[in-house]
Amino acid sequence: MSSTRDIDALIDMMARLPGLGPRSARRAVLHMIRKRALLLTPLADLMQSVAATARECTICGNIGTTEICDICTAPKRANGQICVVEDVADLWAMERGQAFRGRYHVLGGTLSALDQIGPESLRIPQLITRVAEEGITEVILALNVTVDGQTTAHYIADQLDGRVMLTSLAQGVPIGGELDYLDDGTISAALAARKSL
Repeated sequence: MSSTRDIDALIDMMARLPGLGPRSARRAVLHMIRKRALLLTPLADLMQSVAATARECTICGNIGTTEICDICTAPKRANGQICVVEDVADLWAMERGQAFRGRYHVLGGTLSALDQIGPESLRIPQLITRVAEEGITEVILALNVTVDGQTTAHYIADQLDGRVMLTSLAQGVPIGGELDYLDDGTISAALAARKSL
């Protein structure tokens, strides 16, 4: 029996995380072992706590530790706007920007005929219900600019047509972006979305 069996198992488990391969996982585990009291023990305690308490918000699909997340319970955020995102990582990215002050709706993916993911597999019916019941005036479609993302956006737009104002995020040149480094699709989208100064 190997004397490092549990350590090897931890490295293998860490290597399954996005952005970590076997080498990065090995370095991370070794660092945590060396800093056991400062990192490894508190991390293990936090992971156990999160595993026991983390859940999806029953309204929007965000991840938190309560049945309804802080965003959905904040009265100031009931401004009639819902920002529709593909997954929780997108919601958290929007929140980092601190520019959007409404509420969210996490779809849990995008429509995909190849993967047999239809509207009922996502949280699209719940979105339609929220728009009808919560007095929503604007739905912002903040979906990824992929074939599946755009297909999903068009499907949602068809379902909500005439019920609410539909908008999407602007697309084009990022702040600090240099034209020489941008792909053709980004330049085309930026040119099509140009505005007067």
